[in-house]
Amino acid sequence: MPHSKDYTGSVYGGLGHLLYAYSQAKGLVISEKLEQVQNLERFDFCLWRDLLTDIDQHLQIPALGLDIAEHVQPKHLGIIAYIALSCNTLGEALYRYHDFHRLIYDGSALELNIQDGYLALGWGYIPFHLTTQITQENAIALMVQFLKHFLEFKDIHIHEVHFIHPAPKNVAIYEEYFNCKVLFSQPKAQIIAPIHQLAKPIRQGDQTLQHLLMQQAHALLDKLPNSTQLDHRLQQAILTGLQKNQYQIAPIAKQLHMSVRQLQRHLQQQDTTYQQRMQEVRHLLAVQYLKDRHLSLQEIALLLGYSEQSAFQRAFKQWTSLTPQQWRQQQYAKITLCSSS
Repeated sequence: MPHSKDYTGSVYGGLGHLLYAYSQAKGLVISEKLEQVQNLERFDFCLWRDLLTDIDQHLQIPALGLDIAEHVQPKHLGIIAYIALSCNTLGEALYRYHDFHRLIYDGSALELNIQDGYLALGWGYIPFHLTTQITQENAIALMVQFLKHFLEFKDIHIHEVHFIHPAPKNVAIYEEYFNCKVLFSQPKAQIIAPIHQLAKPIRQGDQTLQHLLMQQAHALLDKLPNSTQLDHRLQQAILTGLQKNQYQIAPIAKQLHMSVRQLQRHLQQQDTTYQQRMQEVRHLLAVQYLKDRHLSLQEIALLLGYSEQSAFQRAFKQWTSLTPQQWRQQQYAKITLCSSS
């Protein structure tokens, strides 16, 4: 078993409360280790993994991580849950989750990517020997369970779920739970959903409350050590900032815990500017959005932070020498040609 010094990640103390509630519901004797984490604000990821393993050894039921997730309450996820509840749409809730996921687990980056009409939310590299199938299935199931039961997205459609560990005997349990194709032995653990799902509204959205909660969440993040590389974090910050119409350099620098001058100096050393980097991200996103036939050009322009569709069209023509409509028609023609050949 690896020593804690081999791994610096920690989890939110509320997850310990979740395991306590689950153990009580299953009639298990509360272990000394589980008792000890009840008063901790955070505790080591390796201890979290060991607690899950202990429960698994006692119960020996398939897909334990999914079963535990059935008992989650907003209090078990802390401030990140209440921020999500204050959002206006599913997309905003997922982007906020991306921004503050380290408050739940700070050991690896949460990567958000858009490709071919799908949004993929996945965990960055964690040494294989430090995780188990239960830790990964629980992390994904907690997020899905929260979306369905507290944000009331009963009809949310997931395209695929990926796990890095080998397939267990009862794959059907996972496919029934997530209601989609579930793949194992994949490069990373992630959940993949169609982009057009992001517009689903949240009934109880409250932007004023969200602003107050985010101030508190940023203060909590400041206490955690940085665990991702700056350039990767910058691209992710611009990507999520565009979705929330907060993509100017000042809020992006703040999210990276830097001053505007520090960020500009970093980019200058790479012979680029913030505007150039933002346009690169916009270009990447535009190409992915245009592949989704559900999105109109006006909707894509708004998603990219353009107030006018004409501004998006001018920028796209500079990038590709084609208008968005021409590019989209060209792609459809390629698909039709491939289908007929």
